This record gives sequence, C-alpha cells and structure tokens, in this order.
Amino acid sequence: MAFLADCQARLAFDLIANTWNAVVVWALRNGPRRPGELRAAIGGISPKVLTETLRRLEANGLVTRRAYAEAPPRVEYALTALGESLLEPIERLGGWAAEHVDEVMAARDAWEAADELEERTAG
Repeated sequence: MAFLADCQARLAFDLIANTWNAVVVWALRNGPRRPGELRAAIGGISPKVLTETLRRLEANGLVTRRAYAEAPPRVEYALTALGESLLEPIERLGGWAAEHVDEVMAARDAWEAADELEERTAG
C-alpha cells in the first residue's frame, strides 16, 4: 500500500503522529473529564497545548465538549464512539512500545555513539 497524500491510512497516521492526541484520547478512556483533571492525569502538558489538542480532537470527531451553565463555568470532554474506536490501536501501539523499548533505546544509544565518534574523527 502506498501512503499517498490522499491515502486514508495517512489520516490515521496524522491523528496518531501528534503525541498529545493519543495521550489525551487514552486519558479519556474511562469517561468524561474536565481540563484540570486531564492535565493532572497526563502531566507535562501545558493548558494551551491541552486546549489545542482537545479542539483538534473535537474537530476530527473524536471528542465531544460539554459546557454546563453553572457558576463558575464547567466544561467536560468525553470520547465519541469514533474516539473510543482508537483505544484498541493506541493500546496495541503502547504494548509494542513496552515490549520493544529496550531494543529501541539500545539502537538509539548505538546511533548516538557512532555519530559522536564520526564527529570527533571528522574534526
């Protein structure tokens, strides 16, 4: 299968390629959450990036936003059925990462060591 510009598979890769998309989808797997709850569950995500990610996921039909008419205002985000359909692929990719993390890190370390050696011998 060729991954052409209009290929349907590229849509999925584009959605998963953004690290925060998959992380936010995964964080919503157990039900609706408020933005503060998501930030606490995820860690390391700024409010701005979380907002951008939630808007992107909402625009792609993966997340719904529900605003409550309360004081102070309350907003919750939840997965749509389409968003829930991404949980299995995300889980499988996470499983692959857990299974192969040592191999990936060893390859990365070897590549960096070879790159450093090349830089030292070239200069």
